[in-house]
Amino acid sequence: MATAATFDLNDDSVVVIVGTGSGGGVLANELAQKGVKVVALEAGGRYLPEDYINDEWDSFGQLAWTDPRTTSGDWRVAKDFSGLPAWIVKAVGGTSIHWAGASLRFQDHEWKALSNYGAVEGASLLDWPLDAAEMAPWYDKAEAKLGVTGTGDRPRLPGCNNYLVFEKGARALGYSEVHTGNMAINSVEYDDRMACQQTGFCFQGCKWGAKWSSAYTDIPRGEATGNLEVRDRAHAARILHDDTGRVTGVEYFDRDGNLQMQKARVVCVAGNSFESPRLLLNSASSMFPDGLANRSGQVGRNYMRHTTGSVYAIFEQPVRMWRGTTMAGIVRDEARHDPSRGFVGGYELETLSLGIPFMAAFLDPGAWGREFTTALDSYENMAGMWIVGEDMPQAENRVTLSDVEDSFGLKVANVNFSDHPNDIAMRNHAYAQGQAIYRAVGATRTLPTPPYPSTHNLGTNRMSERPEDGVVNRWGQSHDIANLFVSDGSQFTTGAAENPTLTIVALAIRQADRIASEMAAGNL
Repeated sequence: MATAATFDLNDDSVVVIVGTGSGGGVLANELAQKGVKVVALEAGGRYLPEDYINDEWDSFGQLAWTDPRTTSGDWRVAKDFSGLPAWIVKAVGGTSIHWAGASLRFQDHEWKALSNYGAVEGASLLDWPLDAAEMAPWYDKAEAKLGVTGTGDRPRLPGCNNYLVFEKGARALGYSEVHTGNMAINSVEYDDRMACQQTGFCFQGCKWGAKWSSAYTDIPRGEATGNLEVRDRAHAARILHDDTGRVTGVEYFDRDGNLQMQKARVVCVAGNSFESPRLLLNSASSMFPDGLANRSGQVGRNYMRHTTGSVYAIFEQPVRMWRGTTMAGIVRDEARHDPSRGFVGGYELETLSLGIPFMAAFLDPGAWGREFTTALDSYENMAGMWIVGEDMPQAENRVTLSDVEDSFGLKVANVNFSDHPNDIAMRNHAYAQGQAIYRAVGATRTLPTPPYPSTHNLGTNRMSERPEDGVVNRWGQSHDIANLFVSDGSQFTTGAAENPTLTIVALAIRQADRIASEMAAGNL
């Protein structure tokens, strides 16, 4: 195995990638495999499966991004979790350590939401400059990389009790697309990773490595080529450019708090939908007074988080929902576009189990009174599911720079979000269907709970055909600056109903192919 590379700060032939999650980590490896030299900057530390902690609060302390952020808008999260608008990871591997593993392709109609849904008042819907046919081969590659169950020849995972209760209720309601999901969690040994042991701490990092994460797949494989250097505890501060407007490198604070500057031939931003626009906005200069890649004024706008919420139910007999994968199954029937339900777009229903500490934090009403304590008393008899649906992009749902500064003196992200009427109609429909599923199998009580801090953070640097409508083109390349790319979920034009990671990975593989060929041709 080759020794991990080290590149000089003045080496301006490298691609610098900010972030090492499902976008940045995959991009780094794909480029390294093609012989491109890469420096990846990661704000967090480095943890591998042996380091992960099977304890909800301790793991949160180890992995979560808890640097300050601020919130505004009428969303429930701003009231309940004002400093934590999202539950994302600050570590090598990013939120691919924490995700549940659901890996679903967008449906054909979701690539062209404006054309298929029509203009929706108050929403800034736009068609992607891509479609299902163009993305199909990249989805094939992504499913093979992640080892997605139910695709290729890979069998689906077995169903735990939480799934069996969910499935029986769903079938009683007449739902037909019900199964244990397309999961990036091995059902059998695959790609040098063992099969799932059903431990139940998927959100805390998979100690078995059965669940795909860039932390222990793409990143070490990229390093093994000798073309990738990962610098952890490297907090990106701003992207610099020359007097022609080309980006020239990234300033970052190293693990000792010293400001460094890594020169670059190409810069790719993959810090998620908060940190990516924040970095672009914090990189404002006299040439780009509103921030980099922001001539359209679109950087930070159209933040989407999926329409979410949960439904828990209590039964007369034990369910022990914590035994098995966190997301153990799915109902897909409601993911269709059917405006007769009172909203455009659709939603998935997915099983979800939380341990007692997070259940206590997220129940509604929380932490007080008989309604709360009797629910926790019944924890062993509880089953749970999560709603994930397509929310509407809105121009004023956006990330801007807050007056608050972080420990490096950099302005932090303020996240402004208010539900669109379409989001509320969809959530209420999903609450009703979720409760009906559980009542159909004898639930004695159902508990709809409000949205949590989301891991599905999308938009804010959206892809668009026309430069005035977004931030990047169909390759994730800035409309304004040829050698600046966005490589994470912030490039999503619309959110679709599906969990986003598979699409982020597919776009990263495709983008690596593009960047490598453009570099070879001398265009970058």
